[in-house]
Amino acid sequence: MPRRMNVYHFKKGTEICNYSYSNNILSVRLNRQRLVVCLEESIYIHNIKDMKLLKTLLNTPINPSGLCALSVNHSNSYLAYPGSATIGEITVYDANNLSTVTLIQAHDSPLAALTFNASGNKLASASEKGTVIRVFSIPEGQRLFEFRRGMKRYVSISSLSFSADAQFLCASSNTETVHIFKLEQHSPSQEEESPTWSAYVGKMFTAASTYLPTQVSNMMHQDRAFATVRLNMFGLKNICALATIQKLPRLLVASSDGNLYIYNVDPQDGGECVLVQKHRLFDTSEEQVEEKEEEKSEDDLPQPASQSYAATVALPSTPPSSTTLMGYSEDGGAQKGEVIPEHEFAEGPVCLDDENEFPPVSNQSN
Repeated sequence: MPRRMNVYHFKKGTEICNYSYSNNILSVRLNRQRLVVCLEESIYIHNIKDMKLLKTLLNTPINPSGLCALSVNHSNSYLAYPGSATIGEITVYDANNLSTVTLIQAHDSPLAALTFNASGNKLASASEKGTVIRVFSIPEGQRLFEFRRGMKRYVSISSLSFSADAQFLCASSNTETVHIFKLEQHSPSQEEESPTWSAYVGKMFTAASTYLPTQVSNMMHQDRAFATVRLNMFGLKNICALATIQKLPRLLVASSDGNLYIYNVDPQDGGECVLVQKHRLFDTSEEQVEEKEEEKSEDDLPQPASQSYAATVALPSTPPSSTTLMGYSEDGGAQKGEVIPEHEFAEGPVCLDDENEFPPVSNQSN
């Protein structure tokens, strides 16, 4: 496991800085203001502009998976991480003002997944059981929505993701099903205006739930999935996201076998999503061996090729100029590297939304 973090400038192919930590780095999160490094029992918060270590949260509850979430909205920079190793308690921390905002008692069992919406005013969570997904308001910590993924079996939730408008939430797990939930409040006036058979049955269940045990009553009040996807794989880790591509809502699922699946989502009726495209993100070892054998048989002529993401990261950093800033050590076990290239200390932060700042990426469709 890595204990050193290197920050690279992809456009210039240089190393901005590096930090070494006292234990293994489990996850890294960043927005335009903050960069967060999560270790098993500590969290380090850096200023994204100059990479200075601002705060070290020591003796946090044991977090072997490095579970944490950072709001992409840099105006608040809320950070969420487990507040307990035995129950599903969430600590919400303000990474801008460096202070704890609230504690949320989200689940009975330990946490498995956390994610903020784009504006940072909603936080979704799932526990290790994986049966219930809850959405809370931030910074208040009030429960807004509760969704039931399933009842028959416990699953391992691998990812949660809001749509850009926070109207939908998708969840993927180690099963073959991806669920999409719709975040909408059911008002009594709407039910009266459209007295359908399902609404009538729903009212009957709601009335009957008052006479049932609490666990059963809570289950009957939980919303089910608005849309689903049946993957042709089982047991593989995957990550899902909701996006708008060419003005159409899409569900993206990237699996650990190197494939990216794009599904159509009906925002009105939901239901079963339809596969639109499939892309190969990287070649398997067997495919790489075959390509190498083909290259040997071809003429040894230099041919231009686009650099991959990994190749860009692996670029050797340019030697620092004669004018450098000496490194320093901070309390909490993070040791900064010896030098930082002078050109990285600009007046403003790197423009993350500039397309020229991103490395070249090429997609192959099957």
